Amino acid sequence: MMACGGEKTTEEKEVGMEETQAEEWIRLFDGKTFGGWHKYGGGTVGDAWKIEDGAIYLDAANKDEWQTGDDGDIVTDEEFENFHLKYEWKIAQNGNSGVIFFINESPEYEHPWQTGPEMQVLDNAGHPDAKIVSHRAGDLYDLIVSSEETVKPYGEWNKAEIIADNGKLEFVLNGTTIIRTMMWTPEWEALIAASKFKNMPGFSKYKKGKIALQDHGDLVYYRDIKLKKL
Repeated sequence: MMACGGEKTTEEKEVGMEETQAEEWIRLFDGKTFGGWHKYGGGTVGDAWKIEDGAIYLDAANKDEWQTGDDGDIVTDEEFENFHLKYEWKIAQNGNSGVIFFINESPEYEHPWQTGPEMQVLDNAGHPDAKIVSHRAGDLYDLIVSSEETVKPYGEWNKAEIIADNGKLEFVLNGTTIIRTMMWTPEWEALIAASKFKNMPGFSKYKKGKIALQDHGDLVYYRDIKLKKL
């Protein structure tokens, strides 16, 4: 009941705040359809990507390698600038994937990772990439190693967050902040110059872009993908 004089009670104000906070989060995946997503480079989402039990997954059963046939990376229709992204993922044994952001989907770039940084998704216990420093689950791929490893074993769900706010970048995995850095600084450029991206002129040059789920040829699941614009 509303208080006298039309003023809201404390309880009503708290409920209103909760509703406002909930409305701030955008569901990038509705759990049922690929609405809001498309294949990188244009076209509908490839048949290898499927939906089951509220999760997007890459069906690798009939794939010989990554980026072949009617599959490929999938990206959001919308571009995002400053944001807080939350999602859950689980990977198959020996699997590899990733979430890439600030992607410029232009014909001059064949793949999302030619422009966008990546939060690595990996089975650390089984995939060969885990032997490379900065290629393990949760790492800012090929740039910064996680401060600690909080990833769960293959087949278990992980809760991940990417927070990008005016150059400040944070990665959170299973409740622990594992990466903190500033983008587009001399130190950031030095990291790129020492990485595999050094000869990619478009890498990390865009401060607004799309978000991708990577097809690395392995079975991977994503769910509860939501974003808050900052």
